[in-house]
Amino acid sequence: MKPFTDEDVEIYIQSKVERRHYLVSKAVEEVQKIIQQLTAEISYKATRFQAISNSGIHNENIKDQPALLAKWSAMLRGKRPFHPSIQVLAPSQFLITVPLRGLTGYRECQVRHWRYYTVHGAKLLSSVRDPEELHQWLEVEQFSKSLQQWHETDVNIEGDLVPAKVLIVFRELVEKSIISCNLSSKVTVLESFSSVVRVAVETSESQVEVELVPAVEIPTCWPEKARWPRCLKRWPSQEKVQCIKSLGFDLLARSNYHWQLCFSRAEHILMEGLDEDGGCRMKCFRVMRQLKEDVWCAGNKPVITAYHLQTVLFWTCEKYPRTKDWRCFPEAFLRLVQKLHKCVSQHFLKHYFVKNTNLLKYANTSDLDLVASKLAVFLENPVFCLD
Repeated sequence: MKPFTDEDVEIYIQSKVERRHYLVSKAVEEVQKIIQQLTAEISYKATRFQAISNSGIHNENIKDQPALLAKWSAMLRGKRPFHPSIQVLAPSQFLITVPLRGLTGYRECQVRHWRYYTVHGAKLLSSVRDPEELHQWLEVEQFSKSLQQWHETDVNIEGDLVPAKVLIVFRELVEKSIISCNLSSKVTVLESFSSVVRVAVETSESQVEVELVPAVEIPTCWPEKARWPRCLKRWPSQEKVQCIKSLGFDLLARSNYHWQLCFSRAEHILMEGLDEDGGCRMKCFRVMRQLKEDVWCAGNKPVITAYHLQTVLFWTCEKYPRTKDWRCFPEAFLRLVQKLHKCVSQHFLKHYFVKNTNLLKYANTSDLDLVASKLAVFLENPVFCLD
């Protein structure tokens, strides 16, 4: 079979990619409405949590910082619709961050190294392991202002805010709020082997699995662990770099002891204006994502998500910063797929901002090898299946 043509690509986009965009946008809208109702009820029951509508620019923690609000408003003006709390990992798999209230004035500091407690507060003879590169400890004293509730023992051990304890409190609130909001027919709390909170949300088209993640939004500084940009890189521009770093980062409660660094606002700005030079970067990404979901790595809980693909795109944009590198779609697209194939084959994909982190470290290697074999088949014979 002959390699794909421009006509093949356009037919594929119209028949597959546009349809996917419609269905996912509809699902996001429905899930957002339900989770907004749920988190508004949680916020009413417990002041430490905010509704998801308070994410990003609407966060109550920054309402007294007019200069920051004005800067963010200017950055986001005219941009495509963006809900800062929702990440679509796959059409039926979302991650939604729930902003926390009452932790402001964050500062990085040299935290103590040794902890000798379990998440339930019992004493240990040996210390808890140090956090990995994408994670960190979080002490309540790192905030210049904090609600008294963050000092209480249901979430705090020896001055540390403990994610597992925050998640225990949050899960209980989710379960109670589902009942008090009469959402039992639409939202079900899923069993989990860890402390994370996952719910199944019924939409008009399908069921979506949503991980609900309490998040400390930190809009005022850039973390030391993210040594970015790397020296002598032409992409992104210095102007965009400054813009991105001024948006700060978040800390997510997704593990027992350590908070995970998250850069969703920065990643959104990177995705915005990708093709201001007339290139085809976003087109390549959308087609690659569709092929991943249809052929290479289908299913409700894929080993490779849209987040992995976005990271591959960022690394490829950095390596090929010139406009001419993104003029010819077939050439640019195959280059992107080759990069994905290399990462999946080697079971290694560096986080874009915290480069010592391998995003595939805990992925199932058999699943990765299966995806790699499918990518190899495609690269040998790059055709689009319209069935």
